[in-house]
Amino acid sequence: MDTSTAVMMVAAVVTLAAVYWKSPQAASNGLNATGALILEIIPRMVAAFTLAGLIQAVVPEELIVKWMGHGSGVRGIMIRMTLGTVTPGGPMTHFPIIASLFKVGVGVGPLVAYLTAWSLFGLQRIIMWEIPFLGPKVVAIRVAVSFFFPFLAGWLCELIWGKLRL
Repeated sequence: MDTSTAVMMVAAVVTLAAVYWKSPQAASNGLNATGALILEIIPRMVAAFTLAGLIQAVVPEELIVKWMGHGSGVRGIMIRMTLGTVTPGGPMTHFPIIASLFKVGVGVGPLVAYLTAWSLFGLQRIIMWEIPFLGPKVVAIRVAVSFFFPFLAGWLCELIWGKLRL
């Protein structure tokens, strides 16, 4: 067990104890909500971990390293930036896949470009949430202003990563 997991578990137990001390019924309601959330998330997690494992098994590692590995430069960053924009889903599906891609050799720069593009320009979120609530004008300005951030973040991370890997 890593440190972050241990800290989260301790925080959960301390919070449960505090809520139980205040109201046993509230603690029971909270645990029921926890169970419902776990049942809702488990299928997504299983699908994401399955997809992550299959990506490792199906896509040749040499191909990944060639196109998006450390030192793939602008090409790797642009590929991952584009994929980040068009890939639907939330963090529960993305991070297992990202972790598996990192394990097989995708560079830090392309991964950061992917995450940044996914966070800023996820088409699914823009179409379903931003445009209906904010309108096309605000969304267009937001996208225009932040357009180069994924590339810049990926490039800077690749640069810094290269310096740290002495």
